[in-house]
Amino acid sequence: MTAVSDARTNGSAKPVLPGQQPEPDRAGQDPEELSEWLESVDALIASRGAQRAEEIIRAVAARATASGLPSVAPVTTDYVNTIPPEDEPDFAGDEALERQFRKLLRWNAAVLVQRAQRPDIAVGGHISTYAGAATLYEVGLNHFFRGPDHPGGGDQVFFQGHASPGMYARAFLEGRMSEADLDGFRQEKSKAPHGLSSYPHPRLMPDFWQFPTVSMGIGPMNAIYQAQFNRYLHNRGIKDTSDQHVWAFLGDGEMDEPESRGLLQLAANDGLDNLTFVINCNLQRLDGPVRGNGKIVQELEGFFRGAGWNVIKVLWGREWDDLFAQDSSGQLVRIMNETPDGDFQTYKGESGAYVRENFFGKTPETKALVDSYTDEQIWGLKRGGHDYRKVYAAYHAATSRQGMAAGRPTVILAKTVKGYGLGAHFEARNATHQMKKLTKDDLKAFRDLMNIPVTDAQIDEDTYGVPYYHPGADSDVVQYAVERRRKLGGFVPERRHATSTTLRADDKVFEGIRKGSGKQEAATTMAFVRLLRDLMRDKDYGAQVVPIIPDEARTFGMDSFFPSAKIYNPRGQHYTSVDRALLLSYKESEQGQILHAGINEAGSVAAFTAAATSYATHGEPMLPVYVFYSMFGFQRTGDGLWAAMDQMARGFVIGATAGRTTLTGEGLQHADGHSPLLASSNPAMKIYDPAYGYEIAHIVRAGLEQMYGPDTPDDQRDVMYYLTVYNEPMVQPAEPEGVDTEGIVRGIHKVAGDDGDGPKVQLMASGVGVPWALEAQKLLRDDWGVSADVWSVTSWVELRRDALAAERHNWLHPDEERRTGYLAEKLAGAEGPVIASSDYATGVPDQIRGLFPNPYHVLGADDHGFSDTRPAARRYFTIDSHSIAAKAVQALAQEGKLPAEAAAEAVRKYDLLDVNAGTSGNAGGDA
Repeated sequence: MTAVSDARTNGSAKPVLPGQQPEPDRAGQDPEELSEWLESVDALIASRGAQRAEEIIRAVAARATASGLPSVAPVTTDYVNTIPPEDEPDFAGDEALERQFRKLLRWNAAVLVQRAQRPDIAVGGHISTYAGAATLYEVGLNHFFRGPDHPGGGDQVFFQGHASPGMYARAFLEGRMSEADLDGFRQEKSKAPHGLSSYPHPRLMPDFWQFPTVSMGIGPMNAIYQAQFNRYLHNRGIKDTSDQHVWAFLGDGEMDEPESRGLLQLAANDGLDNLTFVINCNLQRLDGPVRGNGKIVQELEGFFRGAGWNVIKVLWGREWDDLFAQDSSGQLVRIMNETPDGDFQTYKGESGAYVRENFFGKTPETKALVDSYTDEQIWGLKRGGHDYRKVYAAYHAATSRQGMAAGRPTVILAKTVKGYGLGAHFEARNATHQMKKLTKDDLKAFRDLMNIPVTDAQIDEDTYGVPYYHPGADSDVVQYAVERRRKLGGFVPERRHATSTTLRADDKVFEGIRKGSGKQEAATTMAFVRLLRDLMRDKDYGAQVVPIIPDEARTFGMDSFFPSAKIYNPRGQHYTSVDRALLLSYKESEQGQILHAGINEAGSVAAFTAAATSYATHGEPMLPVYVFYSMFGFQRTGDGLWAAMDQMARGFVIGATAGRTTLTGEGLQHADGHSPLLASSNPAMKIYDPAYGYEIAHIVRAGLEQMYGPDTPDDQRDVMYYLTVYNEPMVQPAEPEGVDTEGIVRGIHKVAGDDGDGPKVQLMASGVGVPWALEAQKLLRDDWGVSADVWSVTSWVELRRDALAAERHNWLHPDEERRTGYLAEKLAGAEGPVIASSDYATGVPDQIRGLFPNPYHVLGADDHGFSDTRPAARRYFTIDSHSIAAKAVQALAQEGKLPAEAAAEAVRKYDLLDVNAGTSGNAGGDA
């Protein structure tokens, strides 16, 4: 059906324009029969509507295929505009004023980058992306993008990262930025408070940008899940988002990123007609053509159409309309269909005469079409992405939620020229993305084209000091633009700070997990899941908890949530579940609370980001809890979590089934021995490796208080808490009386002391390694007369960060009172060497080496994973209880506190080289 609506055809790729008779088909038959069929299609659409017509025609196509015919539904349509001229709506603005305003934007955006290339600065920037996409943005900003004060709540717009100079130029004309601000482009510290970030970075400009997009592929993915989350809020009754739209501006080269295309099916499956992709098809990536020998527009059309999207092509400006109307032979469309992108790029890098000869001159019919055109007129045949009316028609169709746009997302494929208007040295050149400087001649030609009142003398005096131009706040053109934004609900982009973001858990929520598991064994994964269940039941904010899982709910013991909280599906559940008779049956609902992304960690992170920033995007504080297979978290989706940091996400990220040896039956690719190290590179991530449920309770509570508590300073709220939890069952101890709550949250607390008279040693461990340290404490006491204290290190990373912060303060502020790191404070007076261990690589506990005076020895799982039993794996890595004890004996022997031969004796006694001699940990069990 989409092909019929896009271009009526006569059985080939050639369109049949309204009022035009089709040519005889290849068999030489009379075309009247085909005309009658086409008229029937037109009548069906007119009488029953596009949606019903699509259903009927799809059914007919399916019957044809079932009858033995090859597939009859074309994947792509002709290389022409989807919306014919007669179907274009009236343009709702003053095109002359908008064109004049756009020229001011183009000038100021280019000058911003030009001035940033001064020899003493030279910070780079991109001129050409915005120059080519200005019309796409301005039609939206003048007519479609609703601001945060709009009664419907405002739209969310993902701006293309390299186009940021254009957004700054607009803010300058709107009065939101000064010349000093523009001159601070890419000089965020040296020009503070006037510095501007290179690209859309909300964390760096928290009042301006909403969404980070320049890590290509992240924007498309996050936009899809933002649109889904908008519907999630609406369907659950939390906020009416029915009048909000999500826009994502992307590049055709960017669409080669797997993330850009890999999640399109979700948008179609969820019927996200609140989502529009605008792909700036300038046919160029960063170094050359996207598809020199092919046609990226046609490729993308087929891809999106196959994924269930509505596709609107905006390829040619209004100057082409008469030529198409006169193309009775169909040769013009045929040439367009056959011309590869590499040639189209070359045409825009040459001249009108070149286009006449090499494009129109391919056939007598097309050559005759432009016989009356001058070379200048041929050169003036614009691409559709530079035509206000064509772009307006596409945006109008995409947001109408009627006809072909009803119930499905829309992609607009807008053909443009990279570097449009910047002159022959920039337009459509392979190197244009890296070109940042205009020569004197370039500047003068550009000034003339944009009608900017800057003199030759001003340009000649200093090409890096060329002035910005602002006609004044009272000028008609500025007043028009500002008024358009006022009517649409305020400026875009703009990030609002939520006025009320307090979430406070009742003490009772944490009581269950703090009591331990009694005589039953329970892994920390299960302990956390039980706490999550209680959080979701909280009467005050339980509905704002958003559990997010990939396709591993049963691995984590979260299938118990299915019957009560239910899995979010905007279509509900229209099938009979195979496990419907079971207590924990699979249940989907339009009001479901769980976001279940399937086997899709990247999508899960995107869903997490949308929920974790709802406090700012929607003014609705939500508490996302993303639970995933530990190995497939930071390793696979670190870029997405980095973008979440940039967007100032708040929430909990849970690496379940953590550790290198707790899941050894699964083998190498499932064995996480390093995620805390990867996570530590994210400055917004607070990283914990708790051993017991009661530790989890205090860490989660601290996270809630930091993100949404009433007493947290605003500059400390935008954090994510990463907790690693394990699938190894053990008896969870009840919280000891007088437990060191501060120590748990800050990174270390003592779980067992030993006041014996023997030599002293300090055993530090984290996560599932704490029980091994406790076993080692007994071995040392019984076999060697050694007195060991055992410490649970809930966060190696936070201890390191705290110590480095104290060291930096003491260095830069020598006249102020010296600070002591928390670790050094806790270990003050602790005697003996330290043996540090965990179920991770040595790099994890090694982070705190040298932060206190005690001799420091590290054990760790420094090899790849493998399949075996837990005890065997731990003995192989020498991180089990006997290895800890033997390492302590060696350390004490080195200090002369035990006989020298004790070190070798301990290795032999505990048979450390025999993997079958290991006993630490159980052989299996459910999480």
